[in-house]
Parts: sequence; C-alpha cells; structure tokens
Amino acid sequence: MSFTLQLDTGAWRRHLESVAAATSAQARLIPVVKGNGYGVGQSLLAREATRLGSGCIAVGTIYELDGILDSYAGDVVVLEPFEPRDASAERAWSRVLERTDSARVIRTVSRPSSLFALSAGGGVSRVLIEARSSMHRFGMDERELLATLADTSIRSAIHEGRLAIEGLTLHLPMTQPADEETGRGAVSMSPRAREVCRWAGLWSAEVSGWTAQSATAAAIWTSHLSDDELASVAAATPGIELRSRIGTRLWLGDRSALTAQGTVLAVHPLPARTRVGYRQRTGPKDGTLVVVSGGTGHGIGLSAPSPVASARQRVVAAGTGALESAGRAMSPFTWAGRQRWFAEPPHQHHSMIWLPRGCVIPAVGDQVTADVRFTTTRFDEVLEIDSPE
Repeated sequence: MSFTLQLDTGAWRRHLESVAAATSAQARLIPVVKGNGYGVGQSLLAREATRLGSGCIAVGTIYELDGILDSYAGDVVVLEPFEPRDASAERAWSRVLERTDSARVIRTVSRPSSLFALSAGGGVSRVLIEARSSMHRFGMDERELLATLADTSIRSAIHEGRLAIEGLTLHLPMTQPADEETGRGAVSMSPRAREVCRWAGLWSAEVSGWTAQSATAAAIWTSHLSDDELASVAAATPGIELRSRIGTRLWLGDRSALTAQGTVLAVHPLPARTRVGYRQRTGPKDGTLVVVSGGTGHGIGLSAPSPVASARQRVVAAGTGALESAGRAMSPFTWAGRQRWFAEPPHQHHSMIWLPRGCVIPAVGDQVTADVRFTTTRFDEVLEIDSPE
C-alpha cells in the first residue's frame, strides 16, 4: 500500500494564480521547479507553470534538465552555476547540448573563469551572470564583475553574440542582510530591497554602454523578495525589467491544499512489555502497534538541521534531542487528532507507531495524515482532487 500526496487541485490553483497575479504586477514570474518538485513532482509543476503562462522556469541542476525539457516548452534556467572543471557536470552539459532544443537552456555563471571558458567555446551560450549577494554562496563581487566585463575577449563575445547575456541574477537570504547600508532615498526600503537596488544601479550603468544586447541584458533576476519589497524595488528602478524566482511560496504557500497520507498496513494490539521491531523495544502498557506505509525511502524520519534562532526554538531542539537520546522519537503521523510516537526509527518503506490504550484504533486501509517536509519527501502517488470553490 502507498504513501501518497492528496492535492486539492482547485484550492492549490487558486493560490498559484493569486501569487502569480501579485508578482506579475511588478515583475515577470519565474517559477522554480527544482529537486523533487517540492514533493508534487517536476513534471506536474512544469505543466502548471505552462498553465500560468510562464515563458521561463528554473531548475536546480543540469541533471534535472532532460525531463523538464521534455515536459515544458519554454526557456529553462539552471540555477547551479556552470563550472567546466566539474567533469561529471561537464559530461551532462555535453549531452544536453546535443539536443535539438538546447537553445532554450540558460546557464548561470558565477566565476570569471567560467565565463571565459564559454566565450572561448563554439556556438552561442545563453548566460545569467550571478552577483555575490549577502548570502556569500556563489557569484562575483563588484570588482570581479566589472573587470570581467571590461575584458576585450568577453566584450567581443558579447558583441558577436557568442555570449547572450540574459541579465544579472541575485540569490538573496531569507532573513534580512545585516550589513546592507542605508543609502539616500532608501530609508523606507528593507535591507534586502536596498541590496537589489544597489546591484541594479551598477548593472544598469554597465550594460547601458554596450553596443549590443544592452536591452535584453538589463534584466535583474531576484529571489526571496516579498510583494512589498518587489514593489519598492520596481518603483526605485524604472525601466529595468525585474524577474522574480519563486518556489516554496508559490507551490507550498497554501499547505491546506496538500495532505500527506500513509496507509495503515497492519494493526497489532499487544500486551504490556511486548518487544517489537528490529531493536526489540517495549511500548506503552496495553498499547496497539500500527504499521503505516511511509519510511526513510519516502523521506520519513529524515530531517535537516533546525535553524534555531529564538530561545523557544532552542528549548524545543534541546528537548527533542533529550527524548531521542532516551530512545523516544515523535513520528510525523497524526491519528485521532494527536501526533503519535514511533515504536522505533522508521524502516525503508514503513513506519511502526504506538497508539495508547483507549485510543480509537484504525483499520487496515485507513489513511493516517503526516506532517512532512515536502522538499525532502517522495510520494508513491500524487492524487489530484478538485474541490468546489
């Protein structure tokens, strides 16, 4: 039996359209369709991006391209920066470039050396140049960027069309950058919006002097800006086309439309002190052991480090760690209105959970909801239902 995602298509699409409308008032929406497709699946998200009228989407890596190019007809940006010294990725790029539709692919370039390598190659390379934002993950700083674009070989490649520059891209932090200074006239802006405006001013001044591509290259691509921040950037940068990449807020912004469910596979009422599972642990007195579909192969029990920022989060993290060190771990499964304890760590495809004495007992085939991290969860099936408005 299956671990499934029930998708309320009507409610979900109403949310997608709301985000698209709010974004499109200030910028061009670039849906992000990366990784596991936010739990929903890349092909389904590509289909929805088409329905929203998006002419460009973004994927995470070169390895996600083949399936997306087959299911989506628009342009596709690869967010992970192109690096010719990565031998495996270079082989993947060679395979993609053999496709007849490879002209739809846009590379992200974050190093001068990568841009020089593309300029020396044959054919036309569509390129987004990544600036080093306050995230400090990838990208060129201001000095590197201006020096690279001033190089005669790069200038020639741009003028001759061998490098087709699609704009400057910024990957911004989810919290406000601490070191962004307040400039004149930007007091009312958030630090994140000020950072975008600063880069937009530098980029606009640079491309305005180009003899070729100055119009298409002038675009600024951003991420993690709220609607208000996007509006403030748009007002401060008239004449610059903004493109806003949105993933989590678009696809997972209405969690009520997405329900993860495990199927009850077995139910075992057990006497006290009965040992169960691989590790032969005991459970509650006169408890019931329930086996549910959904295990580590689906992403159950796998978690990323918690970004503990507040005192409460630190207390919760410490308490969770103490319980786990004592052999107790809360499962993501909810039954009869309460989250239930694992009997032991989840297996590859199944989980074993305890229900206490007096609890309503499910039957084999019943569905048990689960609170999951969608970006790390793989469902056996996505079940689309359409609720009325």
